[in-house]
Amino acid sequence: MTNLVTGIQSIKEMKDLLRIENGEKVKHTFSEQEFHNRQAKLRAYMAANDIDAVLFTSMHNINYYSDFLYCSFGRPYGLVVTQEKVVSISANIDGGQPWRRTVGDYNVVYTDWRRDNYFRAIQQEIPNKGRVGVEYDHIPVDRLEKLKAALPAVALTDIGAPTMRMRMVKSAEEIALIRHGAQVCDVGGAALAAAVHEGVPEHEVALASTQAMVREIAKRFPDSELMDTWTWFQSGINTDGAHNPVTTRKVQKGDILSLNCFSMISGYYTALERTMFYDHCDDASLKLWEVNVKVHEAGLKLVKPGVRCCDVAAQLNEIFAEHGLLQYRTFGYGHSFGVLSHYYGREAGLEFREDIDTVLEPNMVVSIEPMIMLPQGMPGAGGYREHDILVVTENGAENITGFKYGPEHNIIRR
Repeated sequence: MTNLVTGIQSIKEMKDLLRIENGEKVKHTFSEQEFHNRQAKLRAYMAANDIDAVLFTSMHNINYYSDFLYCSFGRPYGLVVTQEKVVSISANIDGGQPWRRTVGDYNVVYTDWRRDNYFRAIQQEIPNKGRVGVEYDHIPVDRLEKLKAALPAVALTDIGAPTMRMRMVKSAEEIALIRHGAQVCDVGGAALAAAVHEGVPEHEVALASTQAMVREIAKRFPDSELMDTWTWFQSGINTDGAHNPVTTRKVQKGDILSLNCFSMISGYYTALERTMFYDHCDDASLKLWEVNVKVHEAGLKLVKPGVRCCDVAAQLNEIFAEHGLLQYRTFGYGHSFGVLSHYYGREAGLEFREDIDTVLEPNMVVSIEPMIMLPQGMPGAGGYREHDILVVTENGAENITGFKYGPEHNIIRR
């Protein structure tokens, strides 16, 4: 059948690459100057390290440099940056949305009509010569091999670790957005606490929190895409893991509870996490909770410029050790914030762990979130975790989380 619009009569005549500039450009998350500054820093690094072009493939870096947050669904995406241009590469399934979102020169759409059109788009945008930066921590082996075949004369070099370091220090606009995100989480936390009662399933509590946060984001950012905000609410045995999914388990009197609210604004993740109890807290649980709060408060005081991440972890380890609880610690004491989520992104060089020697600087944004977990059968069994977000300042740190923590505030009684 003949296509009445284009006159194309067979699949063989379909194009490999397209431009779909449908509609108007959207209002971006940050100012044009903000994206110019990010791209300029990247280009300065490229010039200093003889990198002719960069091909980003991760959600976090593509979003960070272009404001386009893709939905992969089994298809690869890209952002090409050279000294002359910034070009996003997207799949035809997304229509004109990638073009509308991209802060750059243009968007190239590859079609499904022939296998590996994605690499034909790369060949069109990156000359087969010189040095090209790619994210070794993101690109799968099979895709890497296809990239090498598409650009056989190119020397590849890692850009993932250098750009991670660039993202660690936030701009004023980023900090303002993250501050909003923390406030949205406080709204979600209040909704969660209000939804807890005897017999309520975890998923119903989580839904109340998530809906409150989405509506708050819509109110504060009416031009944004609303995606990926979520809540993990865990009770009883389900509190043993920080990332355990929501279930249908029903809240019972005396349950330990974990509040985990995560607002997502244009790819920027913020979090609120709290230990709670329903109706009452037994003595053994109370002692464990109080120790974890003690560690949390000590961590909040340690965050300041010039401090190494590993030293924060070491000092907090000592408190747990004094109480015989160090063996029940489950992960590091906090991490960086920015463009990340539970399924993409991580500024792994800025975590409070024993193996990270990064020195804190002003405008870094980090969490303090100690957690201990005592297994079932032990007095006070369950997972205890508090979580606040701090902006490192010139002389210390500002806590931008408003939701209160500890036994005085989070034993929910109805």
